[in-house]
Amino acid sequence: MSKSPITCHVLDVSIGRPAEGVEVTLQVYHKGPGGIDVFNPLARGVTDGDGRCSRLLPPRNSAEAKETGQEFRAGIYKIIFKPTDYFEKIGRKCFYPWVEITFDIENPDEHYHIPLLISPYSYVTYRGS
Repeated sequence: MSKSPITCHVLDVSIGRPAEGVEVTLQVYHKGPGGIDVFNPLARGVTDGDGRCSRLLPPRNSAEAKETGQEFRAGIYKIIFKPTDYFEKIGRKCFYPWVEITFDIENPDEHYHIPLLISPYSYVTYRGS
């Protein structure tokens, strides 16, 4: 089965479990009028019971990607995680309502996995595989 060229995984390291129900938004960068930096929404998803969001974009080179204008290209992207609702559901406060991670795609033929390790007062990310 083909998957999105960009996937993510959110783990709540404070309890050692996946974070289900975290809203995820993917944005793509371009220069706007007057040289203003602009990020436009490209895709949206929600983490599943395993804390994964593996269907942000249609599979690479698919008819769906072409029809929806979501063809994966080199460029600068931003992935935004919104963990507040997740933490509220388990009765905890969250200091970081949004976690924004900006990254550069040099080779759109590769797969990019963006894990997020969160707790109510900290987060860490890295390029996964």
